[in-house]
Amino acid sequence: MNVTRPLWTIEAVATATGGSVSGVDAAISGVAIDSREVRPGDLFVALLGDSNDGHDYLAAALANGAAAALVHRVPEDLPADAAARLIRVGDTMAALQALGAAARARFGGRVVAVTGSVGKTGTRGAIARALGAYGVVHQSLRSFNNHWGVPLSLARMPADADYAVLELGMNHPGEIDALSRLARPHVALVTKVAPAHLGNFRNEEEIADAKAEIFNGLEADGVAVLNRDNRHFDRLAAAVLLGHPATRIVDFAASRHGAQRAMIRLIKATPAGGGTAVAAEVAGRPVDFVIGVPGAHWVENALAVLGVLHGLGLEPGPGAAALAALEAPEGRGTQIRMPTAGGGLLVIDETYNANPESMRAAIALGADLARAEGGRLVVVLGDMLELGDHAERLHRELTAPLVDAGVAVVYTAGPAMVHLHDGLDPDRRGGHADTAEDLAPAVVRGVAPGDVVLVKGSRGMRMERVIAALKAAGARPADTDTDKG
Repeated sequence: MNVTRPLWTIEAVATATGGSVSGVDAAISGVAIDSREVRPGDLFVALLGDSNDGHDYLAAALANGAAAALVHRVPEDLPADAAARLIRVGDTMAALQALGAAARARFGGRVVAVTGSVGKTGTRGAIARALGAYGVVHQSLRSFNNHWGVPLSLARMPADADYAVLELGMNHPGEIDALSRLARPHVALVTKVAPAHLGNFRNEEEIADAKAEIFNGLEADGVAVLNRDNRHFDRLAAAVLLGHPATRIVDFAASRHGAQRAMIRLIKATPAGGGTAVAAEVAGRPVDFVIGVPGAHWVENALAVLGVLHGLGLEPGPGAAALAALEAPEGRGTQIRMPTAGGGLLVIDETYNANPESMRAAIALGADLARAEGGRLVVVLGDMLELGDHAERLHRELTAPLVDAGVAVVYTAGPAMVHLHDGLDPDRRGGHADTAEDLAPAVVRGVAPGDVVLVKGSRGMRMERVIAALKAAGARPADTDTDKG
């Protein structure tokens, strides 16, 4: 008979965190920090955030079935029997990090850590899908890549999984260093360095140095996977070799120039249905496969996946084949077909985040899809945030890729995007507003059946409101029958 091993026990959590308990031991099947997401058997960690205190939701978490709760204070209104399920610590954030460290210490599998200015989440998911062809995989949920997300992902990691794929993010120097030392990866991937969060750094070189902190936690036999096409490749490679003389570098490249020297290289990429057929070489051996999503940036991500597989010593065929079922994460290139009076729209949802590099990749994807669909490309862009004094220049510089892509109309939202709006030819200006909500009516009025509509902006711009408005306009009573079947 198979016996499922619990993720934790109350006693094990108390030992890992230095906490104290007063009740009987019990099995814990999961870890949650949001009381609304607690499932029966979970450990609820009551974190103190900038605007919320998890202790205020402790009663709700216990009512939802939490087996135990990690706390550093006890609210007065708790039921009398709740004390037996509390693990008391000095600080719950420190305790969560200690729990993550304990999870990593007991883990017998291989850990892959991913960072970069663009492509982190999509590539992390692609790596996890590929590794599923070789064993049991644990990965970060959503973009849990910060000081609480990484230890939470580790705390949720089953001890007997074969692989773990973790995403490490930052917007200031020093953040990835701590996360990497906690994760202790066997393979560390930097997808690309680009001017994201440039407002917190003097230049891209400082961003590259911050991304290079991912190598600080590499295991002794670790592998660094680097993008040779990125202009910061030499800087990143030097950081690897300077601090980790036993570490190997596996490089990948999609460009003809970079592929002349890279271990993982693109031979050819061609559209294939809704995805891309890729011919590549891994250490001189051909690997042909299909990616389930379109776009040159996904080809680059797939090459990074091959680099990770090679770094782990795996034969790449099974993992590459698994990429045929790949789907774009929500808000990162999701394609939505919407009915409209007289036809329909293809909407590309890129609303999760934005920086200059990801903007260019999304515009190129939109151009490819518009050509395939035979329609106009309409682009709706919100501000790219955290660019500091570089914001005006970097927004204006989007003019060239928009023109090169043959964009028919551009709608813009936000105080920085007005610089792009002003730099466009008048016949490309669809309209500008301060917010996505204010811009949405103009977009709804301006699109036409057959259009491909790209919507993108930084998370704080809430560009998904434009997509919601398009959906609402397409769901008028006269159109509702198109959704039935």
